[in-house]
Amino acid sequence: MQLRPGPPLTGGVPLWELDEEEILARVLPLLPGSAGLVVPPGDDAAVVRTADRTIATTDTVVLGRDWLDEWSSGADVGHKVVTQNLADVAAMGGRPTGVLLTLVADPAIGLDWVLDHARGVAQACRAADVGVLGGDLSSAPAGVVMVSVTALGRLAGEPVLRSGAHPGDVVAVRGSLGLAAAGLRLLQAGTPELHPEAVARQRRPHAPLAAGPEAAEAGASAMLDISDGLLRDGGRLARASGVVLDLDPTAIAADVDALVPALGPSAARACVLGGGEEHSLLATFPGRMPGGWRRIGVVRAAGAGQTPGVLLGGRPQQSSGWDHFRPAPGGG
Repeated sequence: MQLRPGPPLTGGVPLWELDEEEILARVLPLLPGSAGLVVPPGDDAAVVRTADRTIATTDTVVLGRDWLDEWSSGADVGHKVVTQNLADVAAMGGRPTGVLLTLVADPAIGLDWVLDHARGVAQACRAADVGVLGGDLSSAPAGVVMVSVTALGRLAGEPVLRSGAHPGDVVAVRGSLGLAAAGLRLLQAGTPELHPEAVARQRRPHAPLAAGPEAAEAGASAMLDISDGLLRDGGRLARASGVVLDLDPTAIAADVDALVPALGPSAARACVLGGGEEHSLLATFPGRMPGGWRRIGVVRAAGAGQTPGVLLGGRPQQSSGWDHFRPAPGGG
């Protein structure tokens, strides 16, 4: 996927030259609506029809902490923050229905960046067939740009939790492993040309949204999205379920091999095992998996004195992956 650079943060008319109504008048027409909206954005609050059980999740990204303007456009940021929220809805076995968007920005930021950001939000929402329900716009101190998205979703049945895995279940993944982390490393090294697909996945991750409710209907016992790395997120599922996930090294060998030419063996392995922002789905199944999923391991009972966690080929693994309070600058 070829991604074009967007407007710089300070490009175009600065926000301080406009009032809130003028900014929203430019932004709102870019954003998709929803058939479930009873009262659209523009009043004190939107009113939306929801299911009996509604999934709600939220994420925030901050300039300099979660993205760098040197390689992420406003549209990239919009796409990413929507995708990571919708992936959480899918990981519960639900289907997303809409999002709320908040932008907090230094008034010196340019309107061109804001509109580019809104287009990225709109593209991600339209691809998932969800609308923007409303949100908030606020100013911030110099240099601060923060974007927050709250996503809503509906459940047709019971939610799929992290705590339902049982010994004998199959461990499976839907989607890629390590691409987004590899893209981040290449951007940091100034060599994005070595793996354009990985760089594109870092800037605009892809989540297999339809696979979440499909897995729930197929009887998935536990599920979560891989936002912070296979080992870290797998460990969360294992601890919540009180089990051990024993991953098969041969099942992820192809993921590692695909990154070796660009990164070398050690870094490629680290990306596959510890790379965050992938937003693929990790699940356990007591029986047959739906199409498109691949088996990468098995759930085992934790032995006497054994701490629930992740093994690789029967060997304990040290947890690695993204941590919001111990991050590498510019990624996450």
